[in-house]
Amino acid sequence: MRLIQVLAPVINILPERVVRYIGRRAAVTILNKYAKIEVTGEEILSERIGKPTIFIANHLSNMDGIVLNKVLEKNNVTFMAGIKLKANPFTSIFLRTVRHIPINPNSADRKPIKKALEVLKAGESILIFPEGTRSRSGSMIKAKKGFLLLARLSGADIVPIALEGTERLMPINQNDMGREVPHHATVRVKVGQPFRIEKKNPGGISDEEYLHNAMRKIAEMLSPEYQGVYRIY
Repeated sequence: MRLIQVLAPVINILPERVVRYIGRRAAVTILNKYAKIEVTGEEILSERIGKPTIFIANHLSNMDGIVLNKVLEKNNVTFMAGIKLKANPFTSIFLRTVRHIPINPNSADRKPIKKALEVLKAGESILIFPEGTRSRSGSMIKAKKGFLLLARLSGADIVPIALEGTERLMPINQNDMGREVPHHATVRVKVGQPFRIEKKNPGGISDEEYLHNAMRKIAEMLSPEYQGVYRIY
């Protein structure tokens, strides 16, 4: 792991297939050596195979994508991933092992939405972390409502996923995410029932309410200490 961190700038200039191979091998090694993954709701994932689905999950660690890529390996998932992951030589190696659409949270660029719609139209899946960044507290933070637009334009079902333990599997390094290291941890992945976002209706439920209700579906599967701003009392 430390060797890859040191050699990351060199690895990234190798042929793409070589970088992907190194990243996949490293990801498998980390998961096999450090992670005990427990999944609840696998039957829901099986039922979603071949159906356009928008998965939404809370975000705790840079390991979230690696864990979920394994859990969702039969669901043809494409991740919506922030461009800062590609900018870091270390995280870029792992990013290139998963199917992803780069997004800039501060941009009005509509290309990521167009690409995501194409994925969903093909009967495949998209995964979004609505909070937009990893929680530094380990509990849920205020989400952004961009996925509501994707859900309305595509008509796809949304499936909530609750993550616990990835913040221990690879804790956040506040100074340099390229120096984050794995630790032994139990990771719990809980999959909820599909739901839909209705089209906008004047006088109906507001986007803020839809957003809150969607994130609460994640929160209700989490232990209280993870629920954060969506705490269920």
